[in-house]
Amino acid sequence: MTRLGKKTAAKETREGSVEVSRRDFVLLCLGGYLLAIAYGATFLIPLMVGGRGGDEAFAGAIISTAAVSTLLCVTFSGHLADLLGLGKSVALAALFLTSSTLGFFLSSNLGFDLLLYGFLLGVGWGIFYALMPIVVAFVIEPARRIHFMALMSGCMMAGIGTGPLVGRLVSFLLLPIESAFLVAGVCSVTGGVLCFCADRRFRKGRNVIPQVKRISARAFRKVACSNAVFPIVMVGLGGCIFGSLSSFQTTYAQTFGFDYALFFVGFMLAAIGSRLLLAGYVVSYNPFVSSFFLTSLIVLSLLMFIVLTDDVFLYVLSAVVLGGGYGLTYSVINGLAANEAPEGLMPQSLLLFGLSYCTGVFGFPIVAGGLIVRLGVIAMLYSLLVLALLNVSIAVFRLWQQRAR
Repeated sequence: MTRLGKKTAAKETREGSVEVSRRDFVLLCLGGYLLAIAYGATFLIPLMVGGRGGDEAFAGAIISTAAVSTLLCVTFSGHLADLLGLGKSVALAALFLTSSTLGFFLSSNLGFDLLLYGFLLGVGWGIFYALMPIVVAFVIEPARRIHFMALMSGCMMAGIGTGPLVGRLVSFLLLPIESAFLVAGVCSVTGGVLCFCADRRFRKGRNVIPQVKRISARAFRKVACSNAVFPIVMVGLGGCIFGSLSSFQTTYAQTFGFDYALFFVGFMLAAIGSRLLLAGYVVSYNPFVSSFFLTSLIVLSLLMFIVLTDDVFLYVLSAVVLGGGYGLTYSVINGLAANEAPEGLMPQSLLLFGLSYCTGVFGFPIVAGGLIVRLGVIAMLYSLLVLALLNVSIAVFRLWQQRAR
């Protein structure tokens, strides 16, 4: 295939992917960026809860409530996409995200309603996060899939990093932290409209995106017995690390006298820069070697957060190392989850990939919050270090597996 051009080519590959216009793909990326701001705003929940007299354990419970709805929605997102189509499904996800963020904005206490808004967040993010990679996978040929997934995930990461920075801005303007959730709600609506329009443009003239297909017990078993299970497990462990470290970064920063905005700026710039500028070079090498090196960077960053707690420059450097390692690792294993899926089961593999990630990113914060309340923030970091070492172990096993063939 040729490069993405300004005109749409209807030429299909053997897996059904097509070339799409640069403008259409940019539209999709912008929609993904705006929708991701809603998820990024959840990193402000500990600040909101703390301002109302709550603690990290309750904040973790709110975030982890989303894990329940995420499990349900990612599992049935294939059913939903087959019923409504990808564009309408993403638009529906945007409505749930908007409902969640507006709920946080309008709430004023520490009641049960906050758990409900967390549940709605999981519904919206679970559907969106599961289906977006499938759109990219179907419109981009396999040889370039990792690179373009890196572009999309880079835009999503930019949105996730923007959420907390909006919170820092409203605090600087002496507005209540809840105002950031109002901004996130407006972004969710706009992002949903853009993704819907992009999907309509992809379908214009001919139906280039086939049905997503639901996850059946048979499909689950086949994916679980294939090599695609390794990136699926790795992204879940990575989600535990990213979700917990980001959700409680405000607590870490307050404990050691840092400005949490510096973490998100450093992390976001490194993650986006690595995905947009370096992903093309990384994917040209052996992906198993790359995943070993990059997961090792995540271990290094956690050690830096644990040991280097008295220098703001090293604090930012730790965030940069984490952003580079996590950002590129995610891109590599996302492509592997698609390319190593059993024949005909790529959509299901990517759905399980999204399910694993969302389970980790939303589910582990309740454990992390409990550790902070009982043992302190450093104890929480040690638990994340153990998970990071497990990921390195899987990467080592994949290298051994490859060389033993």
